[in-house]
Amino acid sequence: MSGGSANRGPFHFAELTSPAAGDLAAGTPVLLLPVGAVEPHGPHAPLDTDSIISAAVAERAAQELSGGGGIRVLVLPPVSYGVTRYAAAFPGAVSISDQTLEVLVSEVCSSLRDQGFTRIVIVNSHFEPGHVAALRRAAERSGAALFDVTRRHMAERLTDEFKRGASHAGRYETSVVLAERPDLVDNERMRGLPKLMVDMPAAIKSGKTDFIAMDMHDAYCGAPAEATAEEGAQTLATLSAMLVELIRAQVAT
Repeated sequence: MSGGSANRGPFHFAELTSPAAGDLAAGTPVLLLPVGAVEPHGPHAPLDTDSIISAAVAERAAQELSGGGGIRVLVLPPVSYGVTRYAAAFPGAVSISDQTLEVLVSEVCSSLRDQGFTRIVIVNSHFEPGHVAALRRAAERSGAALFDVTRRHMAERLTDEFKRGASHAGRYETSVVLAERPDLVDNERMRGLPKLMVDMPAAIKSGKTDFIAMDMHDAYCGAPAEATAEEGAQTLATLSAMLVELIRAQVAT
């Protein structure tokens, strides 16, 4: 693991004892719920890519805010299953329904709110439309905030590949995994993958509902061969900075 996970203890909610959690609630901390998916990310990147990204962003934001400013931030255990119908043709895709995801996330958040944890941010890095829509409903239903980089004002701060809609297991996501968990990337296969520029939002808008229909026959698009750990570190810094901004806004309300 990278430096983002080196100091896990102080930042992870599930590592507290029950009395410590009870004491913590009175201080109105911010809890971060990473959400991802188990789905194919090309022949080179791990099935857990989206969850790895969400957890890394959450941990970095928690660490940054631990330095002062009076905001206590803890990371909840991740929800690592999501809506992954687009990848159903490939081994390793594990999908749950939109309704299941909505209920699961909203009930986790509501259970915490009932204990006095009123500031919760859902941190998502899986962008299948049904998945994002379910999380938006869960956030509204439970009173949580959603860190949603598919919103235009946030997407514009990310890389060119992300903005072009060709980032599934491409340079954008692979770079982040190289920065966080390089041991999980098959570098030899990654370097041999040709660039495949698929505008996924446009393809989805046209009615295509799976990777094969989008000509993503190896479950990736973009340019994974161009991925670097350095770019991944820069992307993580941008994502965590945006999350910190959202956390500060939540505390200010």
